[in-house]
Amino acid sequence: MSRSPTRKRPCRVCKRWFIPNTRLKDRQKTCGDAQCQREWHRRKCEQWNHNNADYFKDNYLDKKLAVTGTPRSRLKTGLPLCYVQQLIGTPQLIIIEYLSQLLIGRCRHLIRPHPLVNEPPSGQQLTSEFLRGDTHSRNCNH
Repeated sequence: MSRSPTRKRPCRVCKRWFIPNTRLKDRQKTCGDAQCQREWHRRKCEQWNHNNADYFKDNYLDKKLAVTGTPRSRLKTGLPLCYVQQLIGTPQLIIIEYLSQLLIGRCRHLIRPHPLVNEPPSGQQLTSEFLRGDTHSRNCNH
């Protein structure tokens, strides 16, 4: 009595038993349901992205460094980038911007928006000498 080359197996997503396609044999991991196939694809993509986290970072830097001329900055620092680029060079400027983006992304939860106007704690009055350190600010209107 010979065994069938493709035996029933459980779907990796819904756990229902199915008979795999004879052409696919061991490569078929899910039943033929479209939802199971989408979920299996999503899981495998998530696993691949987790295992290859540096792939897109390396790709980004390679493409950005390959572009000649003045690269557009994604950071709004207010610095004149043409002078910074002349001083330290284009590749170093791109790498510094990239590292600063990573730091900002990692520390975003630590940076809280501060109020625009600093108010003294309740019951205290801040004098102009305390704010500027001189007595000339008493007569100043701005």
